[in-house]
Amino acid sequence: MLVIVVENVPPRLRGRLAVWLLEVRAGVYVGNVGRRVREMIWLNVEKGIGEGNAVMAWNTNTESGFDFMTLGANRRIPVEMDGIKLVSFLPESIGSDASDFA
Repeated sequence: MLVIVVENVPPRLRGRLAVWLLEVRAGVYVGNVGRRVREMIWLNVEKGIGEGNAVMAWNTNTESGFDFMTLGANRRIPVEMDGIKLVSFLPESIGSDASDFA
């Protein structure tokens, strides 16, 4: 099983993903493909991502039963701890209303 979620990507990339995978919700693609096809799809995501971001998750033989990769700017970043990949959150950037919290 392969799942790709994209945000803020060009329509051309979304159409390209729909060729190989089923779009079950806006920007959420699922399918059952092999390693080579998965890698080819991810190369297409890398080429067409623009200013957007993406995450790809697939089942594999690990402790958690899956693995994932991310691309583009996002607060969630993958970190590996004791051989298990987890997600860490970057702190929110302080906006122009920072004086409200002082």
